[in-house]
Amino acid sequence: MKLELYTSAFCGPCHAARAAVDEASRLVPDLRAVDLDVAAHSDEAEARDIRSTPTIVLTNDAGDELFRAAGAPSLPQLLTAVAAHLQTV
Repeated sequence: MKLELYTSAFCGPCHAARAAVDEASRLVPDLRAVDLDVAAHSDEAEARDIRSTPTIVLTNDAGDELFRAAGAPSLPQLLTAVAAHLQTV
């Protein structure tokens, strides 16, 4: 399972989102997290239709979107989303 975190350089909530994603990655060994700055990864952001930062997109190994949320998630929210999709990957 992959968690894509779309961020931007001057985004205050992105810092909180990064902390939650880092901790989720530590707690869920099979979760691969990537931080994608929308300016540096504009093609990926456009392909995922990212409209605001931070946005998280959870995908299966084939790249199919399982879950999406805009805004900075709390760690419990993030872990709940991951747990809900562990059986589908």
